[in-house]
Amino acid sequence: MTEISVLIRGRENDVAIDDGKILAVGPELDARAAEVIDARELLVLPGAVDAHVHFNDPGRADWEGWATGTAAAAAGGTTTVIDMPLNAHPPTLDAASFRAKLEAAEAAAVIDFAFWGGLVPGNVARLAELAELGVVGFKAFMSPSGIEDFEAVDDLTLYDGMAEAARLGLPVAVHAENAQLVSRPPAGRTWRDWVESRPAVAELEAISRAILFAGETGCSLHVVHVSTAGGVRLVAEARARGVDVTCETCPHYLLFAEEDLERLGAVGKCAPPLRPRTEVDALRAEVASLDLLASDHSPSPASMKEGDDFFAIWGGISGCQSLLPVVLTEGLPLELVTSRPAERFRLPGKGRLEPGYDADLVLVEPEAQWELNADELRYRHRHSPYVGRRFRGRVVRTLLRGGAERGRLVRP
Repeated sequence: MTEISVLIRGRENDVAIDDGKILAVGPELDARAAEVIDARELLVLPGAVDAHVHFNDPGRADWEGWATGTAAAAAGGTTTVIDMPLNAHPPTLDAASFRAKLEAAEAAAVIDFAFWGGLVPGNVARLAELAELGVVGFKAFMSPSGIEDFEAVDDLTLYDGMAEAARLGLPVAVHAENAQLVSRPPAGRTWRDWVESRPAVAELEAISRAILFAGETGCSLHVVHVSTAGGVRLVAEARARGVDVTCETCPHYLLFAEEDLERLGAVGKCAPPLRPRTEVDALRAEVASLDLLASDHSPSPASMKEGDDFFAIWGGISGCQSLLPVVLTEGLPLELVTSRPAERFRLPGKGRLEPGYDADLVLVEPEAQWELNADELRYRHRHSPYVGRRFRGRVVRTLLRGGAERGRLVRP
């Protein structure tokens, strides 16, 4: 082998890298390299692909931003993210807003990125221009999003949007909660009232409706942040019937229960909400039926996470830095955050430790046990329900394309 740019001497395998690509993987590779990385005490893993983050830039970079969001993701072993169309302002609903987000990302991202476009009332005709620019698919909310500039879809918009997405050959991702069932006036304003206001049946009904529409239109459907075992089973049953549908859950639905909100408070608020411990256990039992795991990183300033009114505080989990650590600690299948999201959303060169793929790699000290402290967080606002949690397997170094310093757009 001629001289290459990087050779990693790993615990189980060596990895030869040149021009940002993996050339070879195997024990004791015979190669000369400009840089040799001694990782003989470390595991060399493919970088994680987080298919669901909100970095909020442009427009709300004071909530997170590409610089801090991607730095946090990289610190946790993620090398590619797919950013949601909200909570950036303007949201990614047309070509102009896509280009504004691309400009912001290219100026600051330290890992690679892709974009979801948005599906809202009135923009079905704009989906084609978003597809042309390279979105991985279209995100729709079946209940209010919590952001005024990103409206929930009515059934007609969802159905027509799915038909157009099918024509374009791209998936539709849905936040699946029945709008009427989660919009009834609550009995009170505490965390208990919050979780009671968004019952599991609201998720199950919306998933069922989205599956029906997808089957009728021929649309590829992805259900984001499923919080119930019943939701995962609905997706698996539909797929067995021939519907093109997948789903994800998030680490917080596998680790935390609604009872933990007494301790966590606002940092644990999300939608759908955390479920009872019995439901958490049931969801964990369905891991084999899951398609992928994503963080749904949805940050905000600390001031928006304060107050006695649990309905008024911002609902979002800060968690992209903890995605891979949770997988390693809990012994979850690594492919849930590597090859599966990359393949589901057709991200070329991502998600595998194989020749020809991008050299997006993570060096991990597998036996290390550690507790996450707030001062280790790279987020703009250092709050997260994972603070204080013990992990096993520590990320020592993350390499993007063998050592690239800037992220770039990944198109399907």
